[in-house]
Amino acid sequence: MRSGQLARQSGVSTDTLRHYERLGLLPQPQRTPGNYREYPPTSQQRVELIRRALAIGFSLAELKTVLAVRDKDGAPCRHVRNLLRAKIRDMSQQIGDLVSLRAEMNRLSREWDKRLWRAKPGQVARLLESVPPEARGTSTLRKKKGL
Repeated sequence: MRSGQLARQSGVSTDTLRHYERLGLLPQPQRTPGNYREYPPTSQQRVELIRRALAIGFSLAELKTVLAVRDKDGAPCRHVRNLLRAKIRDMSQQIGDLVSLRAEMNRLSREWDKRLWRAKPGQVARLLESVPPEARGTSTLRKKKGL
């Protein structure tokens, strides 16, 4: 099947297919005499597998290693499970960080409400200056996000 047909049936663009090829996620297809890509029928299942894995948080780099093992008739199943467990741990940490950040933001909001209530109309309340240098709940998020 040609790239346009595979793209339509898989719900991706032809650019995405070429990107997957460059990364080694999708095997290089045969070429027709007119130099069109001709994919085998199994390519659609492969693209759908990639899309499902991306949807639950796997990276293209992780998929490349998993699919390379599969392509050599290996069984990367335990590795895939371990990757998923690591993602769950990371997500749990992020949720905890977000809960802490929300609590800090709620505290600041209450403090700012008091400052604004005490300020005269048009008076500068210096709200952002009142944020502690390392506000609780934000340090871990900054480290993870590279901020």
